[in-house]
Amino acid sequence: MLGYAVCHQIEERSFFFHDLQSPLCARCTGMYLGGLLTILYQAFHGRKGKFPPTWVFVILGSFFIWFAVDGINSFLQFIPGFSLGWQPSNLFRLITGTGVGLGIGAILLPLFNQTAWSDWVNRSFFEKWFSFPLLLVLGGLMVAGVYSQQPLVLLPAILLSGLSVVVLLSSLHTVIALMLTRRTNRQLTWFEMRLPLLIGLNLAFVQILLTSLLRYLLTGTWAPLDL
Repeated sequence: MLGYAVCHQIEERSFFFHDLQSPLCARCTGMYLGGLLTILYQAFHGRKGKFPPTWVFVILGSFFIWFAVDGINSFLQFIPGFSLGWQPSNLFRLITGTGVGLGIGAILLPLFNQTAWSDWVNRSFFEKWFSFPLLLVLGGLMVAGVYSQQPLVLLPAILLSGLSVVVLLSSLHTVIALMLTRRTNRQLTWFEMRLPLLIGLNLAFVQILLTSLLRYLLTGTWAPLDL
């Protein structure tokens, strides 16, 4: 149900654990898991709030372009008689989704820190030359693990992909809540963040519920899209 709000959930573009379909397609799985991975990776390095350096933005921007091009190509394959482009695969979808997810996390957590904390640090998580390449390695290992579809990796990935939808949306809505309640840069502890976090979590679920309701009213079914 969490995936229903943000993903088409087309069966042939998703991973399966026996008869259990992932809540997200391969591309969305990479995007949301990549975002969650990047947030967790940065979370152990303090309350840094400076956005990534230019060279990191260039790489992340190239990931987004690749994501867009592969997504458009994948969509065009539904057109009868269309013979251009290349044959899409879940591996490419997973890789391009992960690349965008890394970018989402690399922007979202600094934005959260510089909005929430009064003692945020004006430094980047990727100021050391090896920090971003190490994240790319972790992202590559995540892709390899998910695509291997080994049960010990795939089942946790399926569960985390649904959870990551809530984490990323809640983080974004918490930033909005901080601005609307005029509490930016006023918190020192997580306890002081309880109200903005609660508002953000509730707004995330409201968004999920309303989006799911709209999709259900348009399609009349909880099933994946059938193109």
